[in-house]
Amino acid sequence: MEALRCPIVELRQYTLHPGQRDALVALFDREFVDSQEAVGATVLGQFRDLDDPDRFVWLRGFEDMPRRAEALESFYGGPVWQAHRDAANATMIDSDDVLLLRPASARGGFPVPVGARPTPGEPVPWPRSLVLATIWYGRGPFDTPFVEFFQQRVRPALAETGGEPLAYLQSEHATNTFPALPVRTNEEVFVWFARFTDEGHVDDHLNRLRHSERWREEVLPTLSERWARTPQRLRLAPTERSLLR
Repeated sequence: MEALRCPIVELRQYTLHPGQRDALVALFDREFVDSQEAVGATVLGQFRDLDDPDRFVWLRGFEDMPRRAEALESFYGGPVWQAHRDAANATMIDSDDVLLLRPASARGGFPVPVGARPTPGEPVPWPRSLVLATIWYGRGPFDTPFVEFFQQRVRPALAETGGEPLAYLQSEHATNTFPALPVRTNEEVFVWFARFTDEGHVDDHLNRLRHSERWREEVLPTLSERWARTPQRLRLAPTERSLLR
């Protein structure tokens, strides 16, 4: 696979009934990973939100919008979802918080995973980790000059403070090819992901970023002009079968 992995990506945030997240994670990892990939979707990662015990976050990728439609029609019309949808839906209050994204450059896609996904119940063969997803909401489109600014100014500042971006994506405004599942199409977003060993590692990065002269003088003024509202940070703990970790 090439670096531009999954040209179409959904960032899905589910609000769950209190105390139901572990039940959904267990069901999802057991029933909904392999069955989606069998019909053409890629389950890039699935996570517990460390700052909200009732939020489940996951990433799903596709080769293009027509194949997205085919994969979703096959999965949601297929036997696995039909057998388990009632149990899954019973855990959820809302599943419509979905951003449709695409890699912001040829180097912006998610990397090829290292190692195979564990089978359900198999011990996780890699160290624990944490993924930080940062969502910037723009006043206007994150255009080519902004992507160049991110690559030339933002990324080095993040890297030198311990937060090297793993992937960076922006809004995809293509027509929703599977209207049964809503997506948020009226916003301009830029989302970057980084991997950390633990919460302390994230805190150290954010502290170093706040005190970075490069960040304060070369990056933050330009970013602040573009932001429509306060950025959102998601501190995400990968589930046992998440490839992104």
